[in-house]
Amino acid sequence: MGRSRGDPDKRVRTARRRTASSTRWLERQLNDPYVREAKAAGYRSRAAFKLIELDEKFGILRGSERIVDLGIAPGGWAQVARKKRPQARIVGIDLLPTEPIEGVTILEMDFMADEAPDAIMEHLGGAPDLVMSDMAANTVGHKQTDHLRTMGLVETAADFAIQTLAPGGQFLAKVLAGGTDAELLKLLKQNFKTVKHAKPPASRKGSSEWYVVAQGFKGGQSAGE
Repeated sequence: MGRSRGDPDKRVRTARRRTASSTRWLERQLNDPYVREAKAAGYRSRAAFKLIELDEKFGILRGSERIVDLGIAPGGWAQVARKKRPQARIVGIDLLPTEPIEGVTILEMDFMADEAPDAIMEHLGGAPDLVMSDMAANTVGHKQTDHLRTMGLVETAADFAIQTLAPGGQFLAKVLAGGTDAELLKLLKQNFKTVKHAKPPASRKGSSEWYVVAQGFKGGQSAGE
């Protein structure tokens, strides 16, 4: 994707009520080519390009007919999935409110709630062949705690995928620097033919996020096979 490099950096004056950190964030947004492209393409967030790039590399969306989007808000990933797989049934869930997306069922509820998995499956109408998660826990500023909280979400998402995916299905999830924890990585390798880590170009260089891509779900096979 071509990105114009001719635009001069835009600087933002620090307003009376704006902190220096929020000024830097706004400056980064204004100068981010992915933010500009997302807006031009009608995507709700720059994260849409992360899925586009991961799909280009791994063929994640190819052939997917039932897709689950965990942590759907604001909806960028679901928009990409809908565009590339218009006939697919897509169900997204998030605790945060999400504006409607044509052709996508959105559940406003906590994925960690006991009733969430059944609600997702009821609306999906069958076993998913793709479970994708861009979820991350709200940060508290303590690196180790933030990592544990986010990995807890990843582990829950992986458990849901392993319990529900159709044979041959895929699991895509955001993890943090250092990749997937050893125990979870072992579990994924037991249940999927291939497990890889990737950092798409749309992920900011300073970001600690990576993605784990597990493909070829072995559904029904014993863990040792």
